[in-house]
Amino acid sequence: MLLEVGIMSGLPPCPNCKSSLTYEDGALLICPECAHEWSATIETVEGESGLIRDSNGNPLQDGDTVTVIKDLKIKGSSQVVKVGTKVKNIRLVGGDHDIDCRIEGIGAMKLKSEFVRKA
Repeated sequence: MLLEVGIMSGLPPCPNCKSSLTYEDGALLICPECAHEWSATIETVEGESGLIRDSNGNPLQDGDTVTVIKDLKIKGSSQVVKVGTKVKNIRLVGGDHDIDCRIEGIGAMKLKSEFVRKA
């Protein structure tokens, strides 16, 4: 079986690590860098609609409550958002950091959806 590599075949980049080295294996797309597997048909439909997902693949909506899954250092500060911090009433936005929120004790923050899971 011949596998096509994403750079030359125009396959979408990995939604997990953004690697362009994805390849197709049957009905699945696979990333050789992070071993993430996903369905090509589902991803293209969701990518077009702008659906934002958490680290477990659950769709997020405005007003959801999420939990931080990794200690996050805050740039320009000595503060850290600790693992397990619950963030209520999120707002989804476009761009690199796709969640706007307010964290108690810290204030307004922008988070990446890959570092949170839906509570």
